[in-house]
Amino acid sequence: MLSDKTEVQEYDVIVVGSGITGGWAAKEFCEKGFKTLVIERGRHVEHRGPEYKDMQSPWELQNRNLGSEFFDEENRYRMLKRKFGKLKTEFMHFFADEKEMPYSYPKDRPFMWTRGNQLGGRSLTWARMSLRWGKKDFEANEKDGYGVPWPIGYEDLAPWYDYVESYIGVSGNKDGLETVPDGVFQKPWEMSCAEKYVADNIAKHYEDRRLIIGRTANLTEPTTEQQSLGRAQCQARSYCKRGCTFGAYFSSLSATLPSAQRTGNLTIVTDAIASHVDYDEVSGNASGVTVVDAKTKEQRSYKSRVVFLCASALGSVQIMLNSKSKSFPNGIANSSGAVGRYIMDHFTGVRAEATIPGFEDKFSIGRRPIATYIPNYRHEQTDDVDFVRGYGFQVTAGARAKTGNAAKREGIGAAIKSQVGKPMQWKIRAFMYAEILPNYNNRATLHPTKTDQWGIPQLHIDAQIGDNERKMTKQAAIDIREMLEVGGCTNIKVKIEPDKRHIMLGARTHEMGGAAMGSDPTTSVLNKWSQTHDVKNLFVTDGAAMSSSTAQNPSLTYMALTARAADYAADLMNKGML
Repeated sequence: MLSDKTEVQEYDVIVVGSGITGGWAAKEFCEKGFKTLVIERGRHVEHRGPEYKDMQSPWELQNRNLGSEFFDEENRYRMLKRKFGKLKTEFMHFFADEKEMPYSYPKDRPFMWTRGNQLGGRSLTWARMSLRWGKKDFEANEKDGYGVPWPIGYEDLAPWYDYVESYIGVSGNKDGLETVPDGVFQKPWEMSCAEKYVADNIAKHYEDRRLIIGRTANLTEPTTEQQSLGRAQCQARSYCKRGCTFGAYFSSLSATLPSAQRTGNLTIVTDAIASHVDYDEVSGNASGVTVVDAKTKEQRSYKSRVVFLCASALGSVQIMLNSKSKSFPNGIANSSGAVGRYIMDHFTGVRAEATIPGFEDKFSIGRRPIATYIPNYRHEQTDDVDFVRGYGFQVTAGARAKTGNAAKREGIGAAIKSQVGKPMQWKIRAFMYAEILPNYNNRATLHPTKTDQWGIPQLHIDAQIGDNERKMTKQAAIDIREMLEVGGCTNIKVKIEPDKRHIMLGARTHEMGGAAMGSDPTTSVLNKWSQTHDVKNLFVTDGAAMSSSTAQNPSLTYMALTARAADYAADLMNKGML
């Protein structure tokens, strides 16, 4: 059981946030012998506790797992309803309601800020796609001139990718692709017969495009270390968002926080909303963190030698902007004015679906926890396109549309039973996952007048895609139609977002930027170690640190950056330099 009590007020390290990066920071510092405090704004959640719904049948779930009407009555989760379509009571308690925790945005440019305010954060609900960034991803900013050039390259992160993958457990295939480098993998999930058919056809036609099985942090061959934490093999039930009693998918509750806890060096405080980082004008260092008690609304402060902000990209930006002092009137470590700048997310401007002919007598077995994927193949600008950067496609064809499995269809008796096992066609769906250029004007600021119920200024987010992304979308529509045709598909339908319609960022839940890494302190917030240029004992290792977004899912890179930064900070602490 993870403790959430504290009796002392001073620590070696304070980690703000308990999600994917906060858990990693806690694990690394605790295992290195440092007394570490994790501050979590949300409630305490116990791994395998009552909030996990993965062992409940549909009829045992609140409102029979159909939550839309239940939440609509109270006008709750308006943004998430746009994201999920139907809200389900099986997992909505793991998401924050913007009615209770408001933020703002321009009326004509809404932004979807998805938050998980509980111990474990969004590591309980993430999609688990674990893709490395490639060499060209770290070179793109300097090459084409957009954003702040990365101060690190793939070679700097490669050993940390190895380290993280070995610990969390990533199932994947060795595909030999430069754009998504191979890693330390457990046994991959298998493609369906229909997916293999499409993948083989694409591979025969293109030299640079592949349909591969996704790489996911779901255990297929648990290691001794993973088993020692009580983690077991994934059962392919597809209940991941409910919380996993088996600990089969990686979360901070199933892995990093228990690893930290068993050292005896971890303290956790929940229901503690980080208001600001305290700054000592004499030493020029961060002295600790001030929090507001979520229940009593009283303030209290904790002291530490080092502070790691891991509160999510926008959460950390909000804390930094609110951390004002004589030296930093515009927010701590913000001499460059870049805190809150370059807000990014992935975006989906193209959706496609088609029929895969044949295979009508074949069925999929189980609920594989990962889709297939077409990695970015447009790193290099060519004569036939007028944009930079690129995109990939997340592709689903693991089960047939209107499958003969009638368990979730209406009806009773002979009429419904007769359809069980009936041969039907396979469908394939593809969603563009595209990179947005780092744009200085895409930013997050503190609202000048609005505060939340704890007296903290609300975050105002103003970000949108630009002309480059619009051009990218048009080409992606052409590309996916061609690839599906080449793949042997029929009845192809492609939907593209209209030119004038605002494509809402944040909907992919991959928000990045706001405290960009870079070598120049006048244009960036963090150095190559995720350490703020201005305050040497303050580090930011969540999505805020990203200087670009590339097309791959970012969480694996966040974890690698966090482990690397913690190792660096620990070395400085041992040398008495922090």
